[in-house]
Amino acid sequence: MLKKLLLALCIGGLSLTACAAENDAAPVVSQAVTPAAQQMVRQAIHSLAANVQVDSIEPAPMPGFYQVIAAGQLLYVSTDGKYAMHGDVIDLGRKQNVSDSAWARFRKAELAKVPASERIVFAPPNPKYTVTVFTDVNCGFCRALHEHVAAFNKEGIAVEYLAWPREGVVTTAGRPTPTYTEMVSVWCAKDRKAAFTAAKEGHAPAPATCTNPVKDQFELGVKLGVSGTPSIYGPDGRVLGGYVTPEQLLQALKQGG
Repeated sequence: MLKKLLLALCIGGLSLTACAAENDAAPVVSQAVTPAAQQMVRQAIHSLAANVQVDSIEPAPMPGFYQVIAAGQLLYVSTDGKYAMHGDVIDLGRKQNVSDSAWARFRKAELAKVPASERIVFAPPNPKYTVTVFTDVNCGFCRALHEHVAAFNKEGIAVEYLAWPREGVVTTAGRPTPTYTEMVSVWCAKDRKAAFTAAKEGHAPAPATCTNPVKDQFELGVKLGVSGTPSIYGPDGRVLGGYVTPEQLLQALKQGG
């Protein structure tokens, strides 16, 4: 278990940046967590992976633990800093997975920070629902999902795409990956939506570069626990699946209220 946890916290290769040095972004910290407790939690996490980014620290739903999100993983650290657990916590009384609830809150807050101008949006005039989809222009299931985009819109679902090149941002040799380069060209195209749809149909976009959010969106996906594409999130931050039909997606959104 420890080996798997270390691997999850410190993903190697393909430029997955989970173990990059901590950046300037401050973690989300509950007011109920004292500065001393914050420091203790950081020390406990860093004993597993020295440079991992700690993104959220809250009191856990069960006594004696803090709930921590770090590098796309949700952990529970004991209040004395001696123990860490990795896995789901179930509230037996409410029959609810409280780990899922914590993830949903965190994802909702983080996704809300991404401006509309950095997304590729396919939406009906007055959407009933909006979903965020981390996508790769080349993956088969991503292409199959995009074939339904008109049907999603017909059901009142707006689809907002974020970039998540599955190959990562750079190769092990330090060069931009082909998929990252292609997705930058899509995001830098004069007509992003047209270039995006063409890429999904197998037509590579004209090479282009500009100031773009592809690397930031990839790193955000890692932070939120994305491990493959497509990854669909509802407006409440819940995971709604990977490839789904319009009927399946509409049903999942209705279940969330």
